[in-house]
Amino acid sequence: MKPTLSDIEQLARGAGAILRDGYNKEHQVSYKGVIDLVTEIDHASESFLIKEIQSRFPDSHIVAEESGETQGSNEGIWYIDPLDGTVNYAHHIPLFCVSIAFAYDGSVKLGAVYDPLRDEMFTAERGKGAFLNGKPIHASAATELQKSLLVTGFPYDTWNTEKDNFKNFEKLAKTTQGVRRLGSAALDGCYVAAGRFDGFWELTLKPWDIAAAGLIAEEAGSRVTATDGKPDYISSPQSILAAAPGVYEKLLEQLN
Repeated sequence: MKPTLSDIEQLARGAGAILRDGYNKEHQVSYKGVIDLVTEIDHASESFLIKEIQSRFPDSHIVAEESGETQGSNEGIWYIDPLDGTVNYAHHIPLFCVSIAFAYDGSVKLGAVYDPLRDEMFTAERGKGAFLNGKPIHASAATELQKSLLVTGFPYDTWNTEKDNFKNFEKLAKTTQGVRRLGSAALDGCYVAAGRFDGFWELTLKPWDIAAAGLIAEEAGSRVTATDGKPDYISSPQSILAAAPGVYEKLLEQLN
């Protein structure tokens, strides 16, 4: 049995309640890398999601940020990020979300990204448009790079990788209205979908970061690819460029 968009929304709201309830508390922080941290709330949210998915949809194949991959016999793959923006969350910066996507037949079909502090639920079902709290959203009508506002992110191993993104950041900061860095790839993609940003790119990601937001941006009319222009932005090595149609080609040219 496949989930519906309503199922995905319910799961996101349930996990979002865990994030909201724990937000103002002191957190138990541990480190997966030098600056890649995780809190007890990440684990609580993910445990809730996996338990609910396995209860409602037995034998599900789940790819999750903290617990890795759970093989299942059912067709389709779940991509879940129980807390996208953990560094923000641990520092009590109110920019974070839950991201859930469901894919089958080789593409993401359903996606929900929920910001529990703003009560903003971004959703999409392939072929049926993108929505924010039930109302349709659309990519911006931007056509000029100089007047475009962009958003990006940087990898956790930025000090020892060639793909540190700083050259792109410097170049585009000088040729656009500005480049923001919010700390949540899922919200970055959704903000492009809602026309708040005109473009988003990032070089080093994981599928749970962008599976839902990528679909939502696509369904809102954005062009979404890997940063080299190839259509697959889910498979390793992940990268993403999501932009308003009027500036997509110009951004792609700048990134390559």
